[in-house]
Amino acid sequence: MRLAEGLGLVRGARPLLGTFLRPRAAVGAAAPAPARSQALVYAQHGEPARVLQLKDLERAELGHSGVHVKMLAAPINPADINMIQGTWRTDAVFSEESLVKLPRDIPLLCAATLSVNPCTAYRMLADFETLVPGDSIIQNAANSGVGQAVIQIAAALGIKTINVIRDRPNLQEVVDRLTSLGADHVITEEMLRKPEMKDLFKKVPKPRLALNCVGGKSTTEMLRHIQQKGTMVTYGGMAKQPVTVPVSAFIFKDVKLRGFWMTQWKKDQPQNKDRLTGMILTLCDLIRKGQLTAPSCTQVPLKDYRIAVEASMKSFISSKQVLTM
Repeated sequence: MRLAEGLGLVRGARPLLGTFLRPRAAVGAAAPAPARSQALVYAQHGEPARVLQLKDLERAELGHSGVHVKMLAAPINPADINMIQGTWRTDAVFSEESLVKLPRDIPLLCAATLSVNPCTAYRMLADFETLVPGDSIIQNAANSGVGQAVIQIAAALGIKTINVIRDRPNLQEVVDRLTSLGADHVITEEMLRKPEMKDLFKKVPKPRLALNCVGGKSTTEMLRHIQQKGTMVTYGGMAKQPVTVPVSAFIFKDVKLRGFWMTQWKKDQPQNKDRLTGMILTLCDLIRKGQLTAPSCTQVPLKDYRIAVEASMKSFISSKQVLTM
């Protein structure tokens, strides 16, 4: 199926998080859709590569307002790995009201990764602090899918970014990649703790917003550098360590600590579909202008899902694994 034939975005449907789909208009009477589809499912929790199985499933009946949706590509997100929801399948049936159509000119990988990472980045930049051109934000896990989207959206808005990554063998390669996306400053977690940070803040104002996807020491160090009354938003915990906040940050800086989960945001919008649609169209406009691209992706056929799942769980992997149908 060609991308230009039409795409839809699942709204608030956890079983198909981040998957971009084909709407009912593409399913004609001349060629009945297959009654079965393939899906990655699991019967017990455990290591994803071990418990996931690729199986044939019966497709639900269309019903009065059902839409048969054909999948093109689906990313493997960290949340999928953590929860093992069986989020990848070749096609499914949804109610027409639960879908948001995408413009036909959006590239496949941008479409496949749009509903999770860029939307998360957009909401965190928009909903917690009123940022204006010239302001700055700081984020860890800056080379993640969300981190790359934050860099690009912030650059389009004139907001400076301070991007924290772990030290690694190919550090300069990652720095160059993030800089090419619009990152203003890329530093390692070790650099966060050094006195030289004072020199950085002679070039850029202290951040009003910090985005945390790691936890542990990285979070504590970022808190040291945010402005008075600034906000830290936690949307992940890659280090599997708690967020530790010095008492002084609360008393003397009056910082605010918030959390964000894109799935919950979508659940909170059942009567406000226009807000979701507006965000999607805004992001699509950035894509058209070349200001927002898909993260670095590796496309893997669905039948080779074990390779993709195992790769997604390795350290220092900057490429998002995308299952192609």
